[in-house]
Amino acid sequence: MPRMILFSKMHALGNDYIIVDESRAECIGENEKPDFVSEVCRRRFSIGADGVIFIEPATGEGDIRFRVFNADGSEAEMCGNGIRCFAKFVYDNAIIRKKKLKIETLAGLKVVDLNIDKGVVVSARVDMGLATFKTAEIPMKSVKDEFIEEYLEVDGQEIKLTAVNVGNPHAIIFVDDLESVDLEGLGPLIENHPVFPERINVHFVEVLSPSEIDMVTWERGVGPTLACGTGATATVIAGKRIGKLDDKVLVHLPGGELKIQTYKMGNKIGAYMEGDAILVFDGILSW
Repeated sequence: MPRMILFSKMHALGNDYIIVDESRAECIGENEKPDFVSEVCRRRFSIGADGVIFIEPATGEGDIRFRVFNADGSEAEMCGNGIRCFAKFVYDNAIIRKKKLKIETLAGLKVVDLNIDKGVVVSARVDMGLATFKTAEIPMKSVKDEFIEEYLEVDGQEIKLTAVNVGNPHAIIFVDDLESVDLEGLGPLIENHPVFPERINVHFVEVLSPSEIDMVTWERGVGPTLACGTGATATVIAGKRIGKLDDKVLVHLPGGELKIQTYKMGNKIGAYMEGDAILVFDGILSW
């Protein structure tokens, strides 16, 4: 017999997600989740989305637990756009009515400050935490301790990139002209390069000024996406580390804009990310 699954469709800068609330009771069995996700994310054949977010009860010191799966059914550690959708859903649906949420993720505890207008979340500011450039923590197979503006051979080409982890792994490639980038050609080659045992998100970035950039993304397990919150965060942190960018940066993505502000803690760099999240519709899925 088919099950009736309540869901919401949300997006942040065009990065769209199916939200399933399991904060009170499990809807989809743990072993079923990868198949469920890959089926319902198929555009034109089902709801269609870049991924599925599950809201679960907290298991540690957080208020609630966030889990996100890519469209191919693989689970990701974190998602900057997704966590803003998650936080808006949690507040607007009165699961937890706090303006500051402590959210458990596979990348650790994330604190989200909500901007409320007339009882509804209109934007969210996320403390994305500290980044690491250590290749062992990306993870990346390399004899180098860090891979910052180093060359990687990709299909016979030498690509200069910086590898950074902000809860999930990212490869940042600064370019002079974003229009000339072959995203669909190079994206999957870098994502699945043998040096990245857990694959990697890939971002091509054009610096407009030290406080403004354009970027496009090939997302691990998804493909081209209109926006990537963790990617924008990783890009600004990388740009700050190598001296290309200031502390506050406006990031232009195909789906919209994000504000990223970096901070230092000891010898590490962290960042706050701010942007909106939108409810598209609620529905019931027969599955």
